[in-house]
Amino acid sequence: MAKLADVDADALRDALASVSEAKPAKRLMVALAYLDGESVETLSARYGIPRSTVYYWLDRFESEPIDSAIEDEHRPGRPPKLDEEERERLRADLQEPPTSHGLDGDEWTPALLRDYVEGQFAVSYSEGHARRLLDRFRTA
Repeated sequence: MAKLADVDADALRDALASVSEAKPAKRLMVALAYLDGESVETLSARYGIPRSTVYYWLDRFESEPIDSAIEDEHRPGRPPKLDEEERERLRADLQEPPTSHGLDGDEWTPALLRDYVEGQFAVSYSEGHARRLLDRFRTA
């Protein structure tokens, strides 16, 4: 077994006992099964993940502390289309009914928000993204 020679199986089991999310638990179970002699090919098929992902996870267990290896790496994503000031203005606008902004509708819908953002900020969003914005601003 070429990988995980210096990884403590007891530490992996302790970490598995304390995680509550599925992804970290899956990564720990893969590492433990590998230490128990399962092949990468078997683990790939069993968990429905590419072999390259299994190798990547095992490499992370070798090079990082367990609590880092089980978490997703930060991915910054695409920068927001609206700047901070525009988002705050939109958040305030959504506190009022659409009719107060000259729109036809008693409540905000994803389609209405999408059209409003395009008209006010010259930014195009999909209806799905507009739905996520509505959800975010309603709970904020």
